[in-house]
Amino acid sequence: MRLSIFNDEIGIDITDGISHFRDWGLEWIDLRGRVMGREFCMLEDKEMDDIARLLKDHGLKVACLQSSLAKVHLPEAERLDAEKEKLEGIIRAADRFDCRLIRAFFYWQPKAEAKGALAVQPDQLQKVLDQVAPLTERAKEAGLTLAFENCGVTVPECLTVLDALGVPEWGLAWDCANEWLGGEPPDDKQIAERVKRSRCVHVKARGAVPGLADVTVPWEKILLALATGGFKGPVSAETHNPDKSVSNVEMSKRLIDRIRQAWPGGAPAPKVKAEFDFEPVKFVVVGLGMGYSRAKQLKKEPGTELLGVVDLNAEKAEKVGAELECEWTTELDPWLERDDAEAVFVMTPTGLHADIAIAALEAGKHVITTKPMEASLEACDRMIEAADKAGKILAVDFAFRLEHATQRLKQRIANGDLGKLLGGTLSLRVLRKMEYFQAGGGWRGTRKLDGGGIMSNQSIHHIDELVYILGTPRRVSLHKWTQAHDIEAEDLGCAVWEYEDGSVVQIFATTSYPVSTWYRDLELHGTEGAVTHITGGPYSAPIERWHVGGNYEDAPPEPEMLPWSNLAQNLAAAIRTGAELVCDGRDGRRSRLVLDRMYESADKDGAWVEV
Repeated sequence: MRLSIFNDEIGIDITDGISHFRDWGLEWIDLRGRVMGREFCMLEDKEMDDIARLLKDHGLKVACLQSSLAKVHLPEAERLDAEKEKLEGIIRAADRFDCRLIRAFFYWQPKAEAKGALAVQPDQLQKVLDQVAPLTERAKEAGLTLAFENCGVTVPECLTVLDALGVPEWGLAWDCANEWLGGEPPDDKQIAERVKRSRCVHVKARGAVPGLADVTVPWEKILLALATGGFKGPVSAETHNPDKSVSNVEMSKRLIDRIRQAWPGGAPAPKVKAEFDFEPVKFVVVGLGMGYSRAKQLKKEPGTELLGVVDLNAEKAEKVGAELECEWTTELDPWLERDDAEAVFVMTPTGLHADIAIAALEAGKHVITTKPMEASLEACDRMIEAADKAGKILAVDFAFRLEHATQRLKQRIANGDLGKLLGGTLSLRVLRKMEYFQAGGGWRGTRKLDGGGIMSNQSIHHIDELVYILGTPRRVSLHKWTQAHDIEAEDLGCAVWEYEDGSVVQIFATTSYPVSTWYRDLELHGTEGAVTHITGGPYSAPIERWHVGGNYEDAPPEPEMLPWSNLAQNLAAAIRTGAELVCDGRDGRRSRLVLDRMYESADKDGAWVEV
């Protein structure tokens, strides 16, 4: 489920107005008109390439191509030919903008008195199917996903056509305002049907922004139904500004804010902007497994610069170097001798972090290492000692700390919104097949190089999350099993943490879940309230529900967000301006401390171990 906006609803050509979308913290847009003065499908190939480059430069992706394909009522031959030509432009755009989702119509735009007839008149339905067949066959051939909008037609008519066409991937472009403001809103059963069939959803200002209509569309209810129903498409602002005393830009911004308010968990919200009026810090990335994504991030985000990459696999290093236009090597040593290499990002197997980090620190480089900090507490301590001795900064990349939900949890619990914390549960279910453990020489799932199994590699994100939010527990207990993988370490673990104040948190984690997902469920409750936060699994968008003050909140308040897009950027600011680190070495060590005590408990058959 993605928040998006029709590019032309702000009333400005995309070449002039694109900065507004980034200012609003959007990552997705829907293309329609006002693209170099035309509809997107009318552009020449070079113009499409130029727009694709413009979007990339502003960090935007296309969620849906909002075409007017077949939005005409039972046309004559000349118009049919024109629509075929339009479809070819749509296919070119789908290729250029890497988007196969297309909003479309089906040659049925009747007069008001005939609206709805298509769902109950088989002869009219066949006439429509015969006319639209050349378009639908070509769309299938091109691998497009068509979504038919209930604009000028009813939802039952859209569903009737979809059923007749019989393409499971195709669905509804659901414009909710057309139903609620049209006087016949769907009941709960019908909402569930529309959620199941929708491929994109449109939100108009009327019925959403307060004061613009007598009828209010229940967007909190609809978005929650979409999230829990597995909807994965865009929820797009199609403003249709009804108040001309307010600019289209301002009304669209108000609508985006309203959608964010109604979004389950209050997300996705924009991050606070940070100022980067300093020279970017030059990084070298070591290890191009997960390090590949970090290298791309360093190149794209302000405040950091990718100087080079290192990997033992020369072919991989050369390929990434060419793609990211940076230098590459198979060894770290050459970089340690260069003055322009300022920071090293360690993305190797966990048990190798200390050796690489210490070498870099002793060479006068700052260091950030991926999670967990190392495979043992002793190795973490050696890294901290080396950083202190060298007078350089050591950071740990616990990126979940920058998440919107994590900050809200931390701040609201610290403010006492739950009262005295009593307990909670955290579960993590992911799928890792044996190929995952065998890759890269088989280091994953070992105590020496991975630091353990599911608890060390995957759950460490959420162990740190709990330590960051709640603090370090007083004592821990862990039972672990290896159920479905031929590995040294565990693929299932059950732990209990007890805090000084008597609160208790239970943790369950497995890499044997049968679905490829990152399914995390956190529940915390205290004397005055409770919170549940769920991501992944059957849910296409995060679900966050707070029970505070005797009621469930539909729109929890926004937290004060940290200004960093990623923790390497935070390190760069710490180097240049002295900004506070989100997670330094001593802070990153805490999760390893808790984890090592948990493994000590497991070795003692789950006996309590003091932290």
